[in-house]
Amino acid sequence: GAVLLEPSQSGDGIMDALIRSDGAGWIHLHQKAGGSRIPASKESVEARLHYVHQEGAAVYKFAIAKMAEVAGEIMSRNNLRADMIDWLVPHQANKRIIESTAERMGLAMDKVMVTINKYGNTTNATIPLSLWDYEPQLKAGNRMVLAAFGGGFTWAGVYLTWAYDGAKAGKLNGRGANGNGRAS
Repeated sequence: GAVLLEPSQSGDGIMDALIRSDGAGWIHLHQKAGGSRIPASKESVEARLHYVHQEGAAVYKFAIAKMAEVAGEIMSRNNLRADMIDWLVPHQANKRIIESTAERMGLAMDKVMVTINKYGNTTNATIPLSLWDYEPQLKAGNRMVLAAFGGGFTWAGVYLTWAYDGAKAGKLNGRGANGNGRAS
């Protein structure tokens, strides 16, 4: 998944970011092959080494703790209270993880982007898909906290302010005001 960023004259954009890792979590969530360590080959594909290995209970506990921790640290570093956050954009691995992160941040679920019910866990595409789905609801100046976790273990948070009115942009890019690609 990817999100295109461009300069903003308004001062909106990424305000703060945290990226953390703890390689000891590798045993709980990893992919045995891929990347530079074990590049894809006929043998590695036949051995099914390019599938994700996950120990659900350990990953669940880690995700709840670290997504809430990184979101809380971002909020603290930027003097943000829950009532100042317009949107939480969480990694969409599990609805209970999403709800727990929001609860620990003090956010109501109507301020949380949830797309797991539509797409499932799309791994690294969950946050870009959430932004795409919710774009028509976003307003210039919206304060957003993004929180994610991943293999290894890794986890990260970003505080940003949205730079444009998403409903207007949706009409310009052919998505229609409802953001689903069909005419409104």
